[in-house]
Amino acid sequence: MSAAAGGGIAKHVPVNQVLREYLLASTTPPDPAVRALIAATDGLGEVAGMMVPAEQLALLTLLTRIAGARTVIDIGTLTGLSALAFARGLPPGGRVITCDNSDRWLDLARAHWQGAGVADRIDFRLGPAARTLRAMAGEPAVDLVFVDADKLNYPTYYDLAVPLLRPGGLLVLDNVLLDGFVTAPELAGESLQRRCAAVLREVNAAVAADDRLEAVMLPIADGLTIARKR
Repeated sequence: MSAAAGGGIAKHVPVNQVLREYLLASTTPPDPAVRALIAATDGLGEVAGMMVPAEQLALLTLLTRIAGARTVIDIGTLTGLSALAFARGLPPGGRVITCDNSDRWLDLARAHWQGAGVADRIDFRLGPAARTLRAMAGEPAVDLVFVDADKLNYPTYYDLAVPLLRPGGLLVLDNVLLDGFVTAPELAGESLQRRCAAVLREVNAAVAADDRLEAVMLPIADGLTIARKR
């Protein structure tokens, strides 16, 4: 059975800039702390292209609240936007463990975490994400793992993250469409992008077939998979 036959007629509406602005206007607006960090990240130039978009930040906060999460692992800190979004959704005493290979923008992140009053909920760990995930193996199960880092290591992050989740916990994978190239990695213009698209295609297939998970891929931003551990 083809994907089209199994899924029915496509009803997705392509999102241009006008429609995206409407989507944002129809979403609960980001609070001042999140808006300020978005603006600060925008001002950094090229790195802003890696920023989690505003509509996705709202979803991360909402997922944190819906899941009743108390412990979140955030793989890929950058300027701290995703960590801030998760921290805003946590109850007092909750914790976000965020990790990155670079602390280049950590001062910027911490200033905004402090301004939002959630710095005490965020634990930054410098170094490879795989090391952070392995170090969590002996700790209590976590409620949510968000992966938004180097795409070539997604298989490792996926393999290490699922066992850490409690039953009912969420695995959230970002950039799962990779500008659409996951459907045909060979069409990507750059060698690295082709490799990343091929890896993500494999990870997407593995998540969909994983009996431990129930998953849905959403066409939000560059594609977001939300998987619940059974």
